Amino acid sequence: MKRIGAHVSAAGGVENAPLNAKEIGATAFALFTKNQRQWKAKALTVESIAVFKNNCKTAEIDARHILPHDSYLINLGHPEKEALQKSRDAFIDEMQRCEQLGLLLLNFHPGSHLKKFGEDDCLKTIAESINLALDKTEIVTAVIENTAGQGSNLGYRFEHLARIIELVDDKRRVGVCIDTCHTFAAGYDLTTPETFDKTMDEFDKTVGFSYLRGMHLNDSKKGLDSRVDRHHSIGKGEMGIEPFKLIMNDARFEDIPLILETPDETLWADEIKMLYGLIK
Repeated sequence: MKRIGAHVSAAGGVENAPLNAKEIGATAFALFTKNQRQWKAKALTVESIAVFKNNCKTAEIDARHILPHDSYLINLGHPEKEALQKSRDAFIDEMQRCEQLGLLLLNFHPGSHLKKFGEDDCLKTIAESINLALDKTEIVTAVIENTAGQGSNLGYRFEHLARIIELVDDKRRVGVCIDTCHTFAAGYDLTTPETFDKTMDEFDKTVGFSYLRGMHLNDSKKGLDSRVDRHHSIGKGEMGIEPFKLIMNDARFEDIPLILETPDETLWADEIKMLYGLIK
C-alpha cells in the first residue's frame, strides 16, 4: 500500500501533528519535533509524548510511516569545529526526541562544505556526525535526503549518498529519502518512463533500494539540472504529472512514507486524493 501524507504543522505541540495529518486524509506524515528555526527547545513533556502516541493511533498512522525532519540550521559537515559541534549536539537532541516519541526515522539534509574544504572531507565529516548520533541512540534510523545541489550543499549526487553510507558503521540504521524536486534539479530526469527508469536504475546501482526509507513528492519550479531548490505543487511545475504516475504504480515505493512538501498546503488533501487516483 502507498502511504501518502504531507509535512504537517506541529504548532501548539507535536501531539497536534497526527490529527493535522488525519484531517487531510493522510496515511503518513512528516513534522518538526521542535521549532526548526531555533537551536534549542524545551524538553518534551511526559503528557505531550503520551498524547502524541495516542493521536497517532487515532489517525491510524504507524511510526514506520512518520518521517520527521530535523532543523535546517544543522550542518553535519560544517568545516569549523565549534559550529560542527553545535550541529552535532542539535542533531543528537533531535534523534533522542524521536526516540522519546517512539519514532523510527529522522530525515536530514547531509551538509555543506561552505567552500572551506574538499567534498570528500565534508562527506567523511557527515558520516562521523551520523556515527556519533547513532552511538547516542538506540532505534532511530538517520535518513539522508538527497539535495538539489544549491550552493555548497552536498548530497545532490547519488555517489555522495553512497559514500556517506559506506562510512557509517551501523548500516542497519542509515537510510535515504529521495526528494523528487531535488533529484530533478540535480540533473536526474524523471519525466518520462525511460528517463525515470534510467534514474532509478542508477540510484539502485549506486546506493541501493534497500536503503530507501521514504520520499518527498514535490514538483519543481526550476528546470532539469538547475541546481535550484524550489518546490511546486504536483503537476504544476517543470516535471509534470508523469513522474508521480510512475511512482504511484511502482512496487519499490510501497509501505514507505511518501511526503508532500508542496508550497500550497490548502491543496494537500486534494493532492493526496489525486496521487491515490493515479494508481491503476
